[in-house]
Amino acid sequence: MARHRKYDLLDFIVQSINDCGWNVLYVGDISQHPFVLKIYNNEESYLLRIYIWNLTHGGGAARPKDEYRIQITGADHFEQHKDEKTLILGWWGEVGVFAGFDYTKHTGKLGFSPSMQIREEFLRKALINGFSPCDKGNKEIAIAFRPDFFISYVQSLEQLHGFGTSKKDFKVLETVSDQPLELNTKLIEQVSKQRQTAVIQLSKKLRDTSFKARVLTAYSNKCAFSGMQLKLVDAAHIVPVSSNISTDDTANGIALSALYHRAYDKGLVTFNEQYQIIVNTNKMKKLKEIGFDGGMDKFIKDLRPIINVPPAISDRPNVAFIKEANKLRGWK
Repeated sequence: MARHRKYDLLDFIVQSINDCGWNVLYVGDISQHPFVLKIYNNEESYLLRIYIWNLTHGGGAARPKDEYRIQITGADHFEQHKDEKTLILGWWGEVGVFAGFDYTKHTGKLGFSPSMQIREEFLRKALINGFSPCDKGNKEIAIAFRPDFFISYVQSLEQLHGFGTSKKDFKVLETVSDQPLELNTKLIEQVSKQRQTAVIQLSKKLRDTSFKARVLTAYSNKCAFSGMQLKLVDAAHIVPVSSNISTDDTANGIALSALYHRAYDKGLVTFNEQYQIIVNTNKMKKLKEIGFDGGMDKFIKDLRPIINVPPAISDRPNVAFIKEANKLRGWK
C-alpha cells in the first residue's frame, strides 16, 4: 500500500473533524508541517499544532512482531506555542485508525532516527470500540482512536495521557474503553478527581457512537423520511434523550437528514405506528400566516409516504417508542 503524502494525511484529519460536526480554519501555510489548525463549533474552539506520520509495521528481530510505529522525519523537536494543543499522531490507513502520543513526554531534542511505537492489538481494539489506551511504561500511554473520536481526543488530550501516571486510574480507563456501559458511580469514584470528568465524557461518547453507528448502519446511511445520504444523516432518538424512558436501543433510533431531524424534534413532522409520515398541518398553516413558509412545498414534496425501514425487524422503530415520542411532542 502506497504511503500518503503529508497533505493526504491532512485531508484525513480535516475529514475526521468535519465528520464530528466541527469546522476547520487553516492557520498559516498548509503546505508546511506541522499543520496549524483552528477547529471550532458553536460553543468551543481549539488551536492545534499537528505532527503526523504514517504508522508502519516496525516489528523486527529485536522488537515485538505486532509493533507499529511512526518514524519521525523532518523534525528534531516538537513545539507547543501559547494557547495551542500539540498533537503527535500516527495514521494507520489500512484500517483507518489514529494513534496519539504524549507531547509532554517528548518535549526535548529528539535523538537520532526517533520513532514512537504502539501495539497492533490496541489499534484493532480502537477500530472496534472507538478508542483504546496503550500503556507504554514509564508513565506514558498512547491512545488509539477512530476518526469519529477525533474531537473527544482533542478535548480530553491532557487528561487522557495523564492516566499514565496512575495504574489504578489507567485500569478504569481500560474498563471504560472495553465496556462503556459498565460505568457506574462506584467505578467513577475509583478515579482521581481531576480525571473523573474525562472518564464520564468518554463513556458517554462511546455509548453515543455505538448508537449512531448501529442506527446509520440499520438504515444504510439514508434518511428514513427522504432517502437522502450525502453524509448529512443523523442518528435521531425517537423518544428524546431528555425522557427518563429513552434508551440507546437501535429500535429507539431513526436515521434522519439534518433538516428532517430538526423538523421532527420541533414537531413539524412525525410518523405513526404504521410508519406513515405525517405533516403537522396546523403548524404549517401558522408558519404560512406569518410569512415563514419559504421552501415548504419542497419540504413536503421530498417526504416519503412511509418511512424507509431497516431490513431487520429488531432494528425497526418500536411501536411503544413511537407512541411515547408522539405524546411527548404534542401529537394527538
